[in-house]
Amino acid sequence: ASVIMVSRKIDASSMEGIDGEVAIRPANVGDPTAAADVVRETIEKFGRLDILVNNAATNPYYGPTLGVDESRYEKTFQVNLKAPIQWTQAAYEASFKDNPGVIINIASVGGLRTDGGGLGIYNLTKAALIHYTRQLASEIGPNRVVGIAPGLVKTDFASFLVENFGDKIAKTVPVRRLGEPQDIANLATFLASEAASWITGETYVIDGGAGLSTSNAG
Repeated sequence: ASVIMVSRKIDASSMEGIDGEVAIRPANVGDPTAAADVVRETIEKFGRLDILVNNAATNPYYGPTLGVDESRYEKTFQVNLKAPIQWTQAAYEASFKDNPGVIINIASVGGLRTDGGGLGIYNLTKAALIHYTRQLASEIGPNRVVGIAPGLVKTDFASFLVENFGDKIAKTVPVRRLGEPQDIANLATFLASEAASWITGETYVIDGGAGLSTSNAG
């Protein structure tokens, strides 16, 4: 695939080991003007748009749901829920309305389970994103809309959990390891492909089996 990646900060190392035609565009996904601009640039550069992956997320607040302040509440919902809706709107109007494609929303297992720690607000946004996936799929067929709900994956975003609790958590997971970014990429590649052409509206958990035990429900 020819790909445009979007990031607030551009790091040249993020291009290492990537095959194919790839461009990186600096943008804040929470900026309502960024979506239309990047979608337009994508079509101008590559001639078409077939797949949108809503992957960006933030979590500025950790604590009980009743303790969140308005600023961090608004920021979490802006990036995790409002932005995917805005980017989907831009992609639909510019391309998918006339040339059906695939939209992949990256949610979280937290959107399907309660949390005994401090991720309640973050998980609220992911639960909403999972329902948005179902709702949107029912509205814009033959476009396909699918979701991925990862467990704990070794990314920069999850570095605090990985560094402080990773080894302990890995021992409780049936496959005995945490997720790698490639695990999620493999599933996304399948869901975006013709091999998954009869799949829409569903969100797929990929967590190494962590959710099989009630002790891992958080």
